[in-house]
Amino acid sequence: MAAERMADEPAEPVPPVPPLATRATEPAQPARPLDSIDRAILRLLRADGRASIRSVAEQVHVSRANAYARINRLIEDGVIRGFSARVDHERAGQGASAYITLKIVQNSWRTVREKLQELPGAAHIALVSGDFDVLLLVHTPDNRALRELVLTRIQSIPEVLSTRTLLVFEETDLDPEPPEN
Repeated sequence: MAAERMADEPAEPVPPVPPLATRATEPAQPARPLDSIDRAILRLLRADGRASIRSVAEQVHVSRANAYARINRLIEDGVIRGFSARVDHERAGQGASAYITLKIVQNSWRTVREKLQELPGAAHIALVSGDFDVLLLVHTPDNRALRELVLTRIQSIPEVLSTRTLLVFEETDLDPEPPEN
């Protein structure tokens, strides 16, 4: 369907998304409230990040100029952080997945986060509360690579006090809410 849409419609550029590093250093602005049209646009783009401006505008019943301006504002406000593809990790050669919990030295979060971001296969990093400090999701080609990642790379980070690895047997990405028509 996306290929059909792309052939039928002229390409309309989606506003570029600033790099994460740039946005992270900018001062935080207060969140602007989202109205029902903004939320509908977000639902549509989560379901199909390649949707054209024209398609989005038609589905939320606004002009193309209005849809473009709203998407641009959502990007500038940091509500939309980027556009990506949903990947089947097993089919992409990343057959082993695990959640790794880490206990870290107090006040070392930023340092640890920088080191974890450099790891091959790191997919999600979160500072959390509870029995551990950090939750890390990784995808690796196999259990041998996962073992190497945990025992050699992660446990060698000086600020990491301990780890626990939770092997993922099966996972399901939840689709976004279907758009309201």
